[in-house]
Amino acid sequence: MKMIADDLKLLKGMEEDDNSSFKAIYDKYSKALFLYAHNVIKDRAVCEDIIQEIFISLWAKRKTNKITSLKPYLFQAVKFKIFNHFRDNKFSREDLTRLNIIDVSMNVSQKLEYSELDQIIRDHVAKLPKRCRHIFVLSRYHHKTNKEIAEELEISVQAVKNQISKALAFLRNNLQLEEAIAIALILLN
Repeated sequence: MKMIADDLKLLKGMEEDDNSSFKAIYDKYSKALFLYAHNVIKDRAVCEDIIQEIFISLWAKRKTNKITSLKPYLFQAVKFKIFNHFRDNKFSREDLTRLNIIDVSMNVSQKLEYSELDQIIRDHVAKLPKRCRHIFVLSRYHHKTNKEIAEELEISVQAVKNQISKALAFLRNNLQLEEAIAIALILLN
């Protein structure tokens, strides 16, 4: 909770044009966001551009943003930018392999909107067993580490890993081929 309170304080400072608050947010999250993007897009320059765009937007909208939880907001912004990158650029065979998408014959140029993909994923996640779903949501939507989840739920890190693996296997097996691009969004580490 302290982390969320600290973030809200920084957001408030940024809203009041405090450059040091913005720099503190950047210093706190930029490296993790870059690594998150780089796990999918193995192009350093593209990842740097994505992170830069997110922080430029964060600053530009500082007076109108109604962010209540900064970390999930920033990671969701990265997911959105990654999706846009893949939507706007043709997938290479290497990209498809890296994302564990087996059927490369699907039409990746479909004009699916991010919100539609997100809803498809959420619908499938809702079908997971309760405990598995809870752990998956903490991991992928709240961007908590396995250790943080284990401590919060008072279970072992291995139990967390097992539940996440179970969730990912379920999602891989239940997503239809035309939804396979959604895997790119949920498999981000």
